[in-house]
Amino acid sequence: MKQLRQIISILILLLLLAVVWEGIKWIGGDPWRVENNPFGIEHNPPWRFKVASDLNLPHLWDIGASFSKPSRRNGPPLISVLIQAAFFTFREAVIGFFFGAFLGLLLGILFAHFDLLERGCMPYVVASQTVPILAIAPMVIIWLKAGWVSVAVIAAYLTFFPVTINTLRGLRSPDPRALELMRSYAASKWAVLWKLRLPAALPYIFTAFKISATASVVGAIIGELPSGIRDGLGGAILNFNQYYISGPGRLWAAIIISALVGMAFYLIVTLAERVALRGRNLVEE
Repeated sequence: MKQLRQIISILILLLLLAVVWEGIKWIGGDPWRVENNPFGIEHNPPWRFKVASDLNLPHLWDIGASFSKPSRRNGPPLISVLIQAAFFTFREAVIGFFFGAFLGLLLGILFAHFDLLERGCMPYVVASQTVPILAIAPMVIIWLKAGWVSVAVIAAYLTFFPVTINTLRGLRSPDPRALELMRSYAASKWAVLWKLRLPAALPYIFTAFKISATASVVGAIIGELPSGIRDGLGGAILNFNQYYISGPGRLWAAIIISALVGMAFYLIVTLAERVALRGRNLVEE
């Protein structure tokens, strides 16, 4: 029932977004022509907003229609091109996510057990996130040579930080009395970590995973731009941006697919979280 309410809420939000989108064009966009809209109506908006022009803000039905149109002259349909690009980018994002998640978990565990290491390295971990990813991406491409591996590294760069912070916070969340009880049983650090700290940290870790899932997709797309890779969504966005005036719907379609890839990755991590914490949720209920 809870999942159904969430789905209904998302659908209502999307509907409201569509109403606002077309409402802005109704009051301040370009004139509506009978042959250019599915409602067969003609309308002359009372105002002209530059942001609401058909070039800057295409109609939703124009964006939808662009999926079935050729991606280029005599080329395959746009939807097939974008689906292939989405799988390519998703692969890079997944590899970067796992690499960044592993690094974040490792750093979080080390910091939780060695205070000196945390005090010495944490400032550098935080400082690494203050450098714009657009400045780092070209350097990574040069160091590792252009290719999907360098793109995955850029995705991992955006992934490891939230995992590190949340893992550290989660590992330190157990009740001190529980830690004292484990020590009274002469439990080793490994036993305390595996049986107490990690189970207590799972909600924190999965929260970081959900943040990192979408961030890894963004990192993969950004990494594709300077790498010269044209098989992913980054290459598609760059290509359609160059021909935006002749077909703005194609760029918006690529943006929508990019958003759907991030949402799909988020949902996959959410399902994994529910499976991993299913027993705990039943106990809490």
